[in-house]
Amino acid sequence: MIAIIDYDAGNIRSAEKALQFLGAETVITRDRETILAADRVVLPGVGAFGDAMEKLRSYGLEEVIHETVGKGTPFLGICLGLQLLFESSEESEGVRGLGIFKGGIVRIPDAPGLKIPHIGWNSLHYPNEGTLFHGVAEDSYVYFVHSYYAQPQDASIIKATTEYGAELVASVEKDNVFACQFHPEKSSEIGMQILKNFIAYEYREEK
Repeated sequence: MIAIIDYDAGNIRSAEKALQFLGAETVITRDRETILAADRVVLPGVGAFGDAMEKLRSYGLEEVIHETVGKGTPFLGICLGLQLLFESSEESEGVRGLGIFKGGIVRIPDAPGLKIPHIGWNSLHYPNEGTLFHGVAEDSYVYFVHSYYAQPQDASIIKATTEYGAELVASVEKDNVFACQFHPEKSSEIGMQILKNFIAYEYREEK
């Protein structure tokens, strides 16, 4: 069963529908025991970093997310869900993120002719091999809607990038935690393959 974390951040139903289309049993929940019992957990979301962290904390979900990640449950952040996994964001100065990944979230730099937010289809490039992209050819196109992107301290966790005025981080991965800045649930067959790879992943902690 896949638990989709409900913290009033939008985009939850589209993620649910995509996972159900692939045959996954899903539940939208903010119940601690349900999340901890799930085989996999997804943190989707659109909106502002500060508002989202306030909601996660008000619902008592910050501790649940850390506990879930700590026990090895496969965990996927989507769009805002990726950004919340980092320590901070320029969008909401002074607000502490979940801190599962070291680094921060920064605004896409302004450039002539560049529209922000970045909305549309962009191709992926793979600086490091990533579990989510097995069977997904480099230069495949996925769908983005964002104004901010991640700058991880550890470049080895960056599994996909895209070009939009600058090289932007599109996906990160470390151990059982995965995250996409783009929306796999809105990215047609490519997105479905990425979600299939997440569903199929089994975490084995290195001894």
